[in-house]
Amino acid sequence: MSTDGKPHILAVGGGSFIPTDRYGLAPSPLLRYALDLTGHDRPRVCFVATALGDGSEHIARFYSAFSQVDAEVSHLSLFPMPNHEDPAAHLLAQDLVYVSGGSVANLLALWRLHGLDDAFAQAWRSGVVLCGQSAGALCWHSGGNTDSFGPQLRPLTDGLGLLPYSCGVHYDSDAQRRPLLHRLVADGTLPAGYAADEAVGLHYVGIEFVQAVSYVDGRGAYDVSPDGAGGVKETRIEPRLLASL
Repeated sequence: MSTDGKPHILAVGGGSFIPTDRYGLAPSPLLRYALDLTGHDRPRVCFVATALGDGSEHIARFYSAFSQVDAEVSHLSLFPMPNHEDPAAHLLAQDLVYVSGGSVANLLALWRLHGLDDAFAQAWRSGVVLCGQSAGALCWHSGGNTDSFGPQLRPLTDGLGLLPYSCGVHYDSDAQRRPLLHRLVADGTLPAGYAADEAVGLHYVGIEFVQAVSYVDGRGAYDVSPDGAGGVKETRIEPRLLASL
């Protein structure tokens, strides 16, 4: 758990890890920022790859990537059965939980089936730092848009709702994302919220958005809200630039 005891979420639009020739993946400054939020020199970190179907190759890549930081690393999988006798207790024993991208619709369905929706809410309130990108960012919010059902994006309106906002991810790399989020916020399908470009993280303490962070100059975060006239207003938020590796 974080040493300050506060509920932290870092929702990443993309770029939690950086591809490398030597290791395959390396933690980006965004993930190192999340580790710093715990306040521990050697935090207990659990990664969750439900959105990727708990594929063994993905799990192996995460272990390889996390081996490059000083952390006590574990994972939580649900296929073919939970790998921990008490998954909720395992989550509550962590300092940081990282959730991968993939299918957010499948992730939410399986978490609810196994009671992990309540477990994550309890962990968050207890001060376990929650972090993830794409599906692992959307899931904490009220909703957003997703390619879980195919290449044509569709609304997602049943997120965990720990954060009472909509969320936009991959905002500068997928041409469908911005216009669909605008339409869904404009017509009331989704509440006002925040969006993040690649290499940008949205940091919340409790339900308060406190800042955006990035390790790439020029990338942005955005406040997206109804304009009162049937449309939306989008306000750019300049991220705090993190030191590169």
